[in-house]
Amino acid sequence: MRVGAFILGAQFPGQGQGEALHRAVRSTEVAEQAGLHEVWLAEHHFVPYGVCPQAATLAALLLGRTSRIGVGTAVSVLPTQHPVALGEQAALLHLTSEGRFTLGVGRGGPWVDLEVFGSGLAAYDHGFPESLDLLLRWLREPRVGAQGERYSFREVAVVPRSSEALTDPDDPDGLTAGPPVVVACTSPSSVRLAATRGLPMLLGMHCGDEEKAEMVALWRSAALEAGRDPSEVAAAEHVSAGVVQVADDRQAAVETLTKAMPGWLRQGLGAHVTVDGRYRSMRDPLAYTELLCALHPVGSPELCADRLAATSERTGIRRFALLVEGSGDLAATEENVRRLGAEVLPQLA
Repeated sequence: MRVGAFILGAQFPGQGQGEALHRAVRSTEVAEQAGLHEVWLAEHHFVPYGVCPQAATLAALLLGRTSRIGVGTAVSVLPTQHPVALGEQAALLHLTSEGRFTLGVGRGGPWVDLEVFGSGLAAYDHGFPESLDLLLRWLREPRVGAQGERYSFREVAVVPRSSEALTDPDDPDGLTAGPPVVVACTSPSSVRLAATRGLPMLLGMHCGDEEKAEMVALWRSAALEAGRDPSEVAAAEHVSAGVVQVADDRQAAVETLTKAMPGWLRQGLGAHVTVDGRYRSMRDPLAYTELLCALHPVGSPELCADRLAATSERTGIRRFALLVEGSGDLAATEENVRRLGAEVLPQLA
């Protein structure tokens, strides 16, 4: 089982943006010290829900600050950036980190970001498959051209190629040909899109075990129907996002989150603006916090380990990205990460 920290760079009420980013960096350093397997970085624009606007850029910094832990994006939003530019960044990070980078991509939402970056609503409504396929070609082929609805350009050389790594003579297969790619999936259509391309899924923290198990089953059937190799399908490393808060008992853990998270959710989610003025209802912040506490490892170390094990058994997923900064406090976040590594991980070995 691979347990990682999910880091949003969340700006809680009364905090500055620099404070949120400092906590994100420090959480990664502590996660490596604590023995976590990886960290996952979110990206958002123009909202305090998360103040990191470019997950791949922050990943570059954190890969340089660490030596062992994996770093992934959860996710890089494709409709607001050029897939070739993102592919170049991913290849660069893959090569210079000796394979510690994972590229998570997603469709994002119908936010004003699409207007600011000039991509338009069409990029969100139906342009994601074209962007994803161009990105994958860039990561896998030596030369790439495009003749699509959104992207059209002459064939050019891929530089740097993610397969051009220096290999250890004693371990020639030690670095994969390119960075692993995972896709955020929230609907049957996105599950099928990922499955037909053989890409593992990143499943959101709002989903319970039953829903995630259904999505994994749909992914498997769609992948096999698309002709994917059965051994490849069986080995897919899907990622389950969630929340973790380790305390001496469940009541203390729940209180920590219910005191801090509703204010952050109200401020952060409420700041989203749609590109076309469509109405978007916001979850009730307290009810959503309580739901997350019910779904995920929130409580004593033993309870947290049991909850992760139960999710893995029900869904088949053995890779987790767990939000660690739900307290909104740097010292409390560091303690949460340390306890996750020292008191929960050993029970999952």
